[in-house]
Order: sequence, then C-alpha cells, then structure tokens
Amino acid sequence: MKLYKIKDVKLNPANPRIIKDDKFAKLVQSLKEFPEMANIRPIVCNTDMVILGGNMRFKAMQAAGWKEVPVEVVDWPEDKQAEFVIKDNVSGGEWDWDMLANQWDAEKLEAWGLDLPVLLDAEEPDDLSDKITETFRIEVICENEQEQQQAYNKLIEEGYLCRLLTL
Repeated sequence: MKLYKIKDVKLNPANPRIIKDDKFAKLVQSLKEFPEMANIRPIVCNTDMVILGGNMRFKAMQAAGWKEVPVEVVDWPEDKQAEFVIKDNVSGGEWDWDMLANQWDAEKLEAWGLDLPVLLDAEEPDDLSDKITETFRIEVICENEQEQQQAYNKLIEEGYLCRLLTL
C-alpha cells in the first residue's frame, strides 16, 4: 500500500455500484471521523491507476477534501480485474438484528452508517398510521423470474418497502 495524489487515481467508468445521497453523506462523514479506516482498506487500482475496488470510498475521500489516498496497485489480467470488481462489491451474510438490538447502541450504529429497520411495538401491530407517510402501488410486469427478482432488488435498493407477488 502506498499513498498517491488523489488527482493521479481514476474512477472506473465500468463500476457497477452506486451510492445514494444519504448513504454517501454517511460515508463522507465516517471518513472524516475515522480516517485510519482507509489505511486498512485501501483503494485497489490496476497499473493504469483505474479503481477496481473502492470507487465510492474514493468519491467520498474527494468530497472530504483528501489530497492523497491509500492505494494498493495490482497487476492482473483483464479477466481477473473484472472478477475482482464484482467480487469486491458482493455483500455476503446478513446482520444478526437481535444481537445488534441487544448488544449495540442504535444511535452509534446509525451514525456509523448502518440502516436500521423500523421496528414496530408488538402490542400495536395494526396501528401503522404514524409510521407510514405515503402509500402507493408500483406494478412491474416481467418476462421471467430473473427479471422479476432484478426489479424487486432495484426497488429495495431505492429504499422502497415492497413485497413480491407472483401471478
């Protein structure tokens, strides 16, 4: 790992991941508050200094005003680079919500960027009126199950609470 001037590092135009405004703001803030984190998870670039892993962190570093960024340069063939771009962005596993609720401070978790689910009071399961600000229906017609799953995932990614119905 070596520090490079931020102007020498290039965003990957083929990066398949995006980050929305609120999550981006949380990432910028987390890098401002805990910059040491970046040294442990440097930006990964190819020999042309194009980012293979860490595009969103890099954008957040730019927004935070960093002049230099930690970079790990790899000399891999094109197919290995493409594989890394995807594998580096695949999130594995799930959160243990019970453990988080019982052993962690919710305010800190949210401050650190974790989107916590809205939990309802078990004694009032039918009274959602104060929890829902707007209700609407989106219908997406898909050719097959794969398209259906992609549409569902996109809606979830956009922050919609939705359910999948199959006709």
